Amino acid sequence: PYSGNPECYLIHGGRTPNNELSASLYILTVDSRGCNRKVTLRCQEKELVGEPPGPRYGHTISVVHSRGKTAYVLFGGRSYIPPAERTSENWNSVVDCLPQVYLIDQEFGCCSAHFLPELTDGQSFHLALARENCVYFLGGHIASTDCRPPRLFRLRVELLLGSPLLSCDIFNDGLAITSAIVTPLGSAHEYIIIGGYQSDSQKRMQCTYVALDDDGIHMEPRDAPEWNTEISQSRTWFGGSLEKGSTLLAVPSGTNPAPPDGYYFYKVTFQHEGNEEEPAQTCSQESTEFEDSAPLEDSEELYFGREPHEMEYSS
Repeated sequence: PYSGNPECYLIHGGRTPNNELSASLYILTVDSRGCNRKVTLRCQEKELVGEPPGPRYGHTISVVHSRGKTAYVLFGGRSYIPPAERTSENWNSVVDCLPQVYLIDQEFGCCSAHFLPELTDGQSFHLALARENCVYFLGGHIASTDCRPPRLFRLRVELLLGSPLLSCDIFNDGLAITSAIVTPLGSAHEYIIIGGYQSDSQKRMQCTYVALDDDGIHMEPRDAPEWNTEISQSRTWFGGSLEKGSTLLAVPSGTNPAPPDGYYFYKVTFQHEGNEEEPAQTCSQESTEFEDSAPLEDSEELYFGREPHEMEYSS
């Protein structure tokens, strides 16, 4: 949410069930009006015109605000080798997309592609944190050199009349990390980075506190929870942010009685202790057995039940 606008989520690209890559942009909004106990999630495809980004995955899309306007910033990702360069040996290989920055107008879906001299390599599976007209990019993997450099750069966007103005600042104190999870904390523009990988075979077990303000970006290491055996010994993990201060982690079950695609799910919470500013972490496992749940079918609207106390601010 921003300046009274309703909260929404942007979904772009990704792999389809047929292992194809998508270039579509969807906007997911929450509609909680009315006096009933239902919340409606509406998903609408946004038509893109101009210079739209091509199909990809492993990229980021962020929201910037400048001079009373709003735009989406898309960067990075991977795609299949262009058809003209494919052979029988590499026809299904992927490469990093060109290091272009795409600006997408929020209202009309007009897209423009921008090359910046500071950005010479494409990258994927990085993090992006936005505040006002700035986006900070952390980490990422470069396919051409198979490395995870400790990258950190700031993209500043001025939405001027006519043509936008983009500038980039490169910093030397980033994080060597890919596929991590960013969880917002209680205060605005405060985050915890959890999960991810330091290499193809090594998970990143530490946590990092990040704050964005007028002076830039500030990062500090934080003690991680006491991971249990399933988490610490698993080769892979993934997840996403829940509510503020909470993260959902999933690891393969790794046990014979479990189904082949079985996973353990854990909820990790971060909270302030007393009057201290530093968040403390606790880790707890939630039940993953939902015997009465039915598979989710394709739909443009999803309904979730609400408790009476949640209706206080409904209009």
